[in-house]
Amino acid sequence: MNYLSEAEKKQITEAIKAAERNTSGEIKVHIEEHCPVDDPMERAKEVFYFLCLDNTAFRNGVLFYVAFAERKYAILGDIGIHEKCGDDLWQEESKILIEHFSKGETVEGLSLAIKRVGLELKNYFPFDQKGDTNELSDEISFS
Repeated sequence: MNYLSEAEKKQITEAIKAAERNTSGEIKVHIEEHCPVDDPMERAKEVFYFLCLDNTAFRNGVLFYVAFAERKYAILGDIGIHEKCGDDLWQEESKILIEHFSKGETVEGLSLAIKRVGLELKNYFPFDQKGDTNELSDEISFS
């Protein structure tokens, strides 16, 4: 699990917290060394359900999956946010990840993409002070 320094882990976690501050949406980052299947989206779907991102109140969970050694990734949004944004959001965030990953700027790319997804979640699922809770941990998960 030494893919990231403590400072890098903190940067990503802080990006998640900041993005979720204004939305009821949930963002999760999952990192592993190698993707155990050919298609990272298939692995992201497994992780998505394992981490219960499909159990949020408004079905607005988003997973950033990264296979660090291969620089493979997938971004997967639950049905609530996907219905609002469609594939365009995921394609735009993918461009950011590709650009930054190609320069070795994994943490910066993730942080920026998380921020942008947070803004989209805020547009469609604004934070409600009366009832919103942080449904999932903001910490990065590893396997």
